[in-house]
Amino acid sequence: MTDDRDPEASLDEWKDAMQAEHAEAIANPDPEEDHRIEGVVQVNHRVYFEYDLDSGRLERDRVEQVDDLTDPELRSCSCGVRGMTPEEAREHVRAADERADS
Repeated sequence: MTDDRDPEASLDEWKDAMQAEHAEAIANPDPEEDHRIEGVVQVNHRVYFEYDLDSGRLERDRVEQVDDLTDPELRSCSCGVRGMTPEEAREHVRAADERADS
């Protein structure tokens, strides 16, 4: 028995279903949940070390921040919706506020 399904078509169907589910979660937040938008960012630092001849260890000498803190590209909500653009996050919070008011 062979599987004649097109793997690309199956992947596209799965992507479409996931995108629809994501859009639904953004537009229709659960009114019972707490909605706080959050994101994770990384600020890179350069770390300098000095070699301690007596102990044979490298010890941290100083740290220098090499880039500035920026806003994350993708946001999450404390209710569990992940991977939102800033506009999607605003839409989600607006919808949560509207549902709480009604």
